[in-house]
Amino acid sequence: MAHLTPSAPQFFTVAEVAELTRVSRMTVYRMVHSGELPAVRVGSSYRVPKTALDQLLSGGLAAEETGRKVSGA
Repeated sequence: MAHLTPSAPQFFTVAEVAELTRVSRMTVYRMVHSGELPAVRVGSSYRVPKTALDQLLSGGLAAEETGRKVSGA
């Protein structure tokens, strides 16, 4: 069995990203296809790196805290 190290890349499915960000799966797919959200294609599905999800979440929170509108929401 393979052991993951802390530096090993972690990936989320589109459904998991949608649930964590509280948007629809279609919204996540649109973000992936537009290049707004980096993703890796695995067969016919996509995986979003944890670092990209972290950036998305921290960027959204930062914009909300400063009172700026978040586009595409």
